Amino acid sequence: MIKVNREDALNYHMEGKPGKIEVIPTKMVSTQHDLALAYSPGVAEPCKEIYADKDNVYKYTAKGNLVGVISNGTAVLGLGNIGPDASKPVMEGKGVLFKKFAGIDVFDIEIDCNDPEEFIRIVKSLEPTFGGINLEDIKAPESFKIENALKEQMNIPLMHDDQHGTAIISAAALLNALELTNRKIGDIKMVINGAGAAAIACTKLYIALGAHLDNIVMFDKDGIIRPERDDLDIYRAQFVTMRKINTLQEAMQDADVFVGLSAGNVLPAEYVQLMAPNPIIFALANPDPEIPYDTAMATRPDLIMATGRSDHPNQVNNVLGFPYIFRGALDVRATEINEAMKLAAVKALAELAKEPVPELVHKAYGDNTINFGRLYLIPKPLDPRLITTISPAVAKAAMESGVARKPITDWEAYEDELRERIGIDQKLMSRITIQAKKDVKTVVFAEADHYKILKAAQIVNEQHIANPILLGNRKRIQAIIDENNMDLQGVKIIDTYEEGEKREEYAKILFERRQRKGLTLFDAQRLMRDRNYFGSMMLDTGEADALISGLTRDYSKTISPALQVIGVEEGINKVAGMYIILGPKEPYFFADTTVNVNPTADELVDIIGLTARTVRFFDTDPRVAMLSYSNFGSVQGDIPSKGAEAVRKAKQRYPGLLIDGEMQANTALNRQLLREHYPFSELAEKGANTLVFPTLASGNIAYKVLQEIGGVEVIGPVLMGMRKPVHILQLGSSIRDIVNIVAIAAVDAQNNNKQRI
Repeated sequence: MIKVNREDALNYHMEGKPGKIEVIPTKMVSTQHDLALAYSPGVAEPCKEIYADKDNVYKYTAKGNLVGVISNGTAVLGLGNIGPDASKPVMEGKGVLFKKFAGIDVFDIEIDCNDPEEFIRIVKSLEPTFGGINLEDIKAPESFKIENALKEQMNIPLMHDDQHGTAIISAAALLNALELTNRKIGDIKMVINGAGAAAIACTKLYIALGAHLDNIVMFDKDGIIRPERDDLDIYRAQFVTMRKINTLQEAMQDADVFVGLSAGNVLPAEYVQLMAPNPIIFALANPDPEIPYDTAMATRPDLIMATGRSDHPNQVNNVLGFPYIFRGALDVRATEINEAMKLAAVKALAELAKEPVPELVHKAYGDNTINFGRLYLIPKPLDPRLITTISPAVAKAAMESGVARKPITDWEAYEDELRERIGIDQKLMSRITIQAKKDVKTVVFAEADHYKILKAAQIVNEQHIANPILLGNRKRIQAIIDENNMDLQGVKIIDTYEEGEKREEYAKILFERRQRKGLTLFDAQRLMRDRNYFGSMMLDTGEADALISGLTRDYSKTISPALQVIGVEEGINKVAGMYIILGPKEPYFFADTTVNVNPTADELVDIIGLTARTVRFFDTDPRVAMLSYSNFGSVQGDIPSKGAEAVRKAKQRYPGLLIDGEMQANTALNRQLLREHYPFSELAEKGANTLVFPTLASGNIAYKVLQEIGGVEVIGPVLMGMRKPVHILQLGSSIRDIVNIVAIAAVDAQNNNKQRI
């Protein structure tokens, strides 16, 4: 599990705009005419249309893509009844997941009400606002009453994700585990440890899939659910057992399946020994499972196990379900989320796990062995196929069960629409970070006597993204660490002024390389006091895998030592810099933004090739536009001529590359404009995602303007073409920027002899 520092978590929520969400207009509101259309008097027209036909609300407002995440804070995460105010960060977080994974907008609503009847009345009154309702963190048994009543009273899709999300994901994993062990669900003996909202929802769904109630034994905190108990509510009473069993130990004898939805470390290893051959254990308590994964696997090598943790195989993660279930329900304007839709989601998830895993997923998790089996029962959360698998399955089930008010007829077009809503960029840095963790590399920081560098080093060290080495004045570094209560224990600090012998060794190597380029031994010895030279030599000699620098110095002064010591990759004539712009639908790649001031046409061809290779490194097919101030020769000049020549030569050198130009930036990015005015262009179908600028000034200005006023995240700069991974920060980079570059550098180092940046 990722270690989260308390201060970091608080700062994340506090810095900039407090919280995690905001409302952004989807229409222009920059002129008086815009305002008149948006509000008065223009807004009266859609109001009248909706009054005439209530369904027009979906036509003229955002209701159809708006979900309410609603809670009273009575059962939050592992925190319990902390109230509505304290639950708000969780509800905002749920909204972020809806948007990130399914393109669904959210208003989070925290209600100060513990009375189920009043809560039901309040939520029911909100129906005109939302296309769907996600109930969250409401304690049982009230949650059952609330959900059941609202489903009866409301005419929009509604689901309590704490119950049904876990049920759907675990049910998919169960079906596949049973298939792998040649069992039928109707024959298995099952122990359910826990009787809260999630446990009851899971059990009901397992029964819907064919499990027999007589074969299920359920426990709550007071013991086994038996008919003679007088403290059972109507929800737990559904699962009383008539078998002569009184303890968990007795229930585990010859059990096929154990599902834990209770508390950590409550299942002794010796009980696992009692289970039937090829036992199945879903220990879903978080953060500590009912039995530790390593303990369980050591106890029974024939065990199939799932947990709620990301650091073990088969993570039962609700994000595999709720965004895509609501997406499908909203898109057919379903009146509810019924059992047929839930079962469709279960089966779609189970079947997807059996499909060949895309290379993109292998790269994201740094594991080329992912395939259906005991360690891979359900898809990974970063699998881009989830939205195009689950959402259509849910939509079809809604149509077939008669609850869809807007049936889909063109399923291929619908899948294209789903891809458009998300784009793979949403997961780009997640994939890179996960891959970095699979083979942790050593990264040397040349400016470690700076707070931002040390904080980034702490993060990458704690999250196992990289093993940092800190270069700088030892006393100054330690003072910053102590002053800011940082945890960098065990991280290596190197003060170059203390490393006389190592400096001498490095100086001799540098002198031998550059003695015929005017460098004396004295010069080399002097240069080795510079941390950029020292760090570059560490990388060159294999004492580190990557180098990060540039936070406090100009780019040109930082890159020079790396070029002298490490040099460019064989076959590369020019290095270049690239920025990644994370747009709302897909990533865009800008080059050259940092190195070459006024490249020639031939140098632009080299930059095009480097950039295309690097874009592929990020699991994206490059669609390259050579930019200018003209479109295909519409204006004469040195820059258009240079761009046109570069495109011609690039097509010859890289025959498989999708490239066109020269063209203006808006032409390259606006597919409608391309299709209408330049249908002959190779980019007309999809537009460009990779922009090559004719000069350093144009590229540098473009990314900085976007960074400051464009409302996008900018990642970089990514230095392309070095013999070994060197990445030079933008002057004044944020901690987040530094961590992103470290992750990229680490993966670059993993691929040192394969696909490089």
